[in-house]
Amino acid sequence: MKKLVYTLLFAFMTIIAASSCREQRTKEKVEDGVEEVAEEIEEGVEEVEDEIDDATDDNK
Repeated sequence: MKKLVYTLLFAFMTIIAASSCREQRTKEKVEDGVEEVAEEIEEGVEEVEDEIDDATDDNK
């Protein structure tokens, strides 16, 4: 009887550990993706600002 209880407890703990790790990885991937998009947006904004500055400098 003890072996059955230990086996079930081990299986339960393994499932809990595996599912909690998976959630963290997904969350980290989402956070990394959001950071990458934010950086790309910032770079795009800087490029647009440079183009605007260049265009207004040409008009002077």
